[in-house]
Amino acid sequence: MKLIATLIFCGGIVIAGAVVHAGTTHRWSAIRPDPERAVAVHSLVLNLGERDIREVPSEMPVKERSTCTCRQYRSTTGGTPVVVSVTSGPSGAVATHTPDVCYPAGGYKMVRAPMAETLDLPGGGTAACLVAEFEKTTAGGVSDRQRIRWAWTTDGKWTAPKNPRFAFVPWFSSPQGTELYKLYVVTPVAPEAADAPEPPAVRDAVASAFAQYSAVFQR
Repeated sequence: MKLIATLIFCGGIVIAGAVVHAGTTHRWSAIRPDPERAVAVHSLVLNLGERDIREVPSEMPVKERSTCTCRQYRSTTGGTPVVVSVTSGPSGAVATHTPDVCYPAGGYKMVRAPMAETLDLPGGGTAACLVAEFEKTTAGGVSDRQRIRWAWTTDGKWTAPKNPRFAFVPWFSSPQGTELYKLYVVTPVAPEAADAPEPPAVRDAVASAFAQYSAVFQR
């Protein structure tokens, strides 16, 4: 009897794991994204003041029918550059591969662990995100330190759950087939300013990026 009970218990664990995995990867249902929204999100060029804008190849892995768009916004007046990338696709693909995994794989060392942050958005409202810092030394001996903020949404409200892979299982968090969006906003940090407060202009640009992407979902 003990053997039978053990086999039943193990079988239940395997089935439960398969159900959760199928939910996150949409294995048992076709993802049905709103094509107009996806186009609007990926084609959005942010207004962050006087900046030269160019699309740049994303270094983030993209899988399972995901799409990623990445742009650099370089100030023409000497301000801090901002790199913004947005990824969309099935929740199982988009919820994973966060900076604390991707950047160390690219040679960066995490120098400040992810922390929850709430941004006050222009025009009202807030965005919940995670923020961390990564650093590596280039071949020329120059320190390259990056502050990265990231969050997810299905409806324009940015959230940053502790376990996004399970938080965004569609059966629990949103209708089956709903597309998940992930936003990265990356700003450089000068070595001598690592412990200094973030300049207001940089924080304003970050908040504006989140707000402008949120607005796409309200159209």
